[in-house]
Amino acid sequence: MEKENQIFGIRAIIEAINAGKEIDKVFVQSDAQSELMQELMKAMKKNSINFSYVPVEKLNRLTPNNHQGAVATIAPISFVKLETLVDSVVESGKMPLFLILDQLSDARNFGAIIRTAECTGVDGIIVQKTGSAPVNGDTVKTSAGAVFNVPICKVDHIKDAIFYLQGSGIKTVAATEKTEDSIYDISLNEPVAIIMGSEDRGINPSVLKIVDAKGKLPMFGTIGSLNVSVACGAFLYETVRQRQ
Repeated sequence: MEKENQIFGIRAIIEAINAGKEIDKVFVQSDAQSELMQELMKAMKKNSINFSYVPVEKLNRLTPNNHQGAVATIAPISFVKLETLVDSVVESGKMPLFLILDQLSDARNFGAIIRTAECTGVDGIIVQKTGSAPVNGDTVKTSAGAVFNVPICKVDHIKDAIFYLQGSGIKTVAATEKTEDSIYDISLNEPVAIIMGSEDRGINPSVLKIVDAKGKLPMFGTIGSLNVSVACGAFLYETVRQRQ
């Protein structure tokens, strides 16, 4: 964790939250029980900030300073509002292409996906505030700096984002093996948002129920799935191919 993107100490983190800083994630000592810690927990829940309980040894590795049981990371980017992003892209006259990541949790996968998204002209990436990979040094490095070029939105609920996109005339397409339809048979030459799932569970079943289309990639080996960043690249480049 880069020191310049780090805040330690419960009071300091509370003040940063109240000041509107882009807190990406907070690591909280699992057995901390103070009143100040309870105040921090309330502030995080009120502002939908991603946090994890960790042993004190983890916090000691993150910083040698007096962390008081909490260390936070500040995102190196500013997140944009979903409505602002979607409306601006729709009004620009170009054919929208969005990417939704349903609780992808690995920062390196996130970075690799952002890099591919930038190369394929994705207009914005949408992630959920809780349970998603952080935007940290690993993300920046793996994205080769592309994280500074692709707008990223954090939303409270993926389903609400999908409903907003659909209401804006954007087709939602889920990448999932739970379908008989190939991605190559789905029209992507129209306003579209591609949805990728988490590394271990895929797309949430409740999300799959509301999407406009589901597509899968053909698999010929004995391993049943691709790395999510590789699969995402295949979906995005099929979109590019159809649009050329």
